[in-house]
Amino acid sequence: MTQSVTLPLWLLILIVLFGAVTFASHFVFPSVRWFLRGRAERALAQLNAKLQRPVDPFKLMRRQDKIVRLVYDPAVMQAIADHARETGKPQNVVFEEAKSYAREIVPGFSTLLYFGVATRVTRWLTKQLYRVKIGRIDTELKGINPEATVIFVMNHRSNMDYVLVTWLVADRSALSYAVGEWARIWPLSRIIRAMGAYFIRRGSRNALYRKVLARYVQMATAEGTTQAVFPEGGLSLDGRVGEAKMGLLSYIVAGFDPKGRDVVFVPVGLAYDRVLEDRVLTEAAQDDTRRFRARIGVMLRFGGKMLWQKLRGRFAGFGIAAAGFGAPVSLRDWLAKSPDTGPEVLGADLMARITASVPILPVPLMAAALTLGPLTREALVKRAEALVQALQAKGAVLRLGPVDDWTADGLGPLLARGFALEVDSKLAVTERGARITAFYAAPVWQALGHDAQDAATQQT
Repeated sequence: MTQSVTLPLWLLILIVLFGAVTFASHFVFPSVRWFLRGRAERALAQLNAKLQRPVDPFKLMRRQDKIVRLVYDPAVMQAIADHARETGKPQNVVFEEAKSYAREIVPGFSTLLYFGVATRVTRWLTKQLYRVKIGRIDTELKGINPEATVIFVMNHRSNMDYVLVTWLVADRSALSYAVGEWARIWPLSRIIRAMGAYFIRRGSRNALYRKVLARYVQMATAEGTTQAVFPEGGLSLDGRVGEAKMGLLSYIVAGFDPKGRDVVFVPVGLAYDRVLEDRVLTEAAQDDTRRFRARIGVMLRFGGKMLWQKLRGRFAGFGIAAAGFGAPVSLRDWLAKSPDTGPEVLGADLMARITASVPILPVPLMAAALTLGPLTREALVKRAEALVQALQAKGAVLRLGPVDDWTADGLGPLLARGFALEVDSKLAVTERGARITAFYAAPVWQALGHDAQDAATQQT
């Protein structure tokens, strides 16, 4: 037992390394994980104490665990069996296909990335570009059951919607967005998924994919995950709030258990004095193909120009960005009152509430006044004041301020960008600005009624 043993140096080094790894894996790493887990749990408890709606356990579950739970869900397993029978594929092959869909859809979530980075960055970025205002907050929002699942349903005006809403509700909860194919670009996809967003294929007709997506949405809703949904399914090309596409809404209604957790929809109307993608959207509206011709070079030049103006102190911003929060809709109460109506009726009701919550801002107001024909500045102000009175009578949400302010704030950008021109003391929309001016005026006419523009034109 006391005899000396001679070993090659390489073998001694290998034994020492093996011993060090074993010691670390059995003693050091568990201790470090226990220490970090304790700190993370205390930090999460402090965060949840500040939030109106604490981060739910389902959102905090490991992504791999959520994928396994989704794939082995009874409804998904039945869909796998049905798909295998219909297509003639082996069931294990179809299972792997469903698993790939689950990996594609299911998000992760990092509290540090969301609350420590994302909410701060979105707040800073939004305030660099806009003056942010709240249009209206319905008093009924205070009475939402704390145990209910809250789903914010919003009009999709700009890609800035994600940025604006994220920090506006950062003191309430962490949002889980439904994100389209545009965000599935590395490394953007990794960041977005870590913030709790889930990816969807819009317009997919694959029955197995739709079942996996539906079960994930239903599972997250049943577990109380706060979500943000754009029922229109894409950016508005004409400036109006469009009709609801019933994909996600129908999944939520179909999976709802009246005896379980309630689901409360909160309508949110978003508005901007300047939509960053206005040219791209109006061009896409011409051929109605929803093919956006946004070239990376153009976007980089635009960002560089804005940054240069900012550094020189000449960047005046893009005006006002505003959000209005309408009266909530309890799915349990809605189904109790209308048990025989389909989800399409609910979708139409939600879109009407969203439309009523969209704030009217200076640029849309002046754009609406200008679309009625050339006129002097004095006549333009009178026409805009008449529109304001009509909007007030309709109960529209106005975020304008004093007359002198909204006149300058609304007319200035249209003149500066060449969409309107003053000739012989009269203001008129230019030929190149006709489509974009109509795009900005659309929320005003929608708030007044679809035939309001025609009636006003006949009276002018």
